[in-house]
Amino acid sequence: MIGLFGGAFDPPHNGHVALVHAAVAHFGLERVIVLASERPGHRSVVAPAEARLRLAGAAFPGCDVELDPHPRTIDLLRAREFGDAILLIGADQFRDFPAWKEPEAILERVRLGVATRPGVAVQGVPGVSFFEIEPVPVSGTMIRARCARGESLAGLVPPEVEELIAELGVYRGE
Repeated sequence: MIGLFGGAFDPPHNGHVALVHAAVAHFGLERVIVLASERPGHRSVVAPAEARLRLAGAAFPGCDVELDPHPRTIDLLRAREFGDAILLIGADQFRDFPAWKEPEAILERVRLGVATRPGVAVQGVPGVSFFEIEPVPVSGTMIRARCARGESLAGLVPPEVEELIAELGVYRGE
């Protein structure tokens, strides 16, 4: 089974990494494709797409990391065939899933793997599998603010990502 994990990755952080590791362990994924959204349809981004792609590559060694040119998930799933795939998302994204573009069509093409916090009760939903992940208190907004102040990102992003952020000079002026 293939795991699909998409996002803006502006920048990728330890919460993203923890979600992928937990999904691989829970579902026994043979492969994970990390899809850095070139033009996210749901939010604006700070860093250019190529920088975010490189950051995602640093955050997810061993995964296939690609730039996703489609602003919406259903557009990607219509353009490509992934076979037996599960789309990995966090519980916060799942809460908003009914507002995504054509959520029913997404579930016709892939299953959803939703990361939840331990102890959070979840209801059975057809086409949706839940797995637990320890909460990681980090966000892209927090990381970008720390970068702008010149503060360390230790413990928030993988060391390779922190080094690459410094090398690329992204998030300094936010």
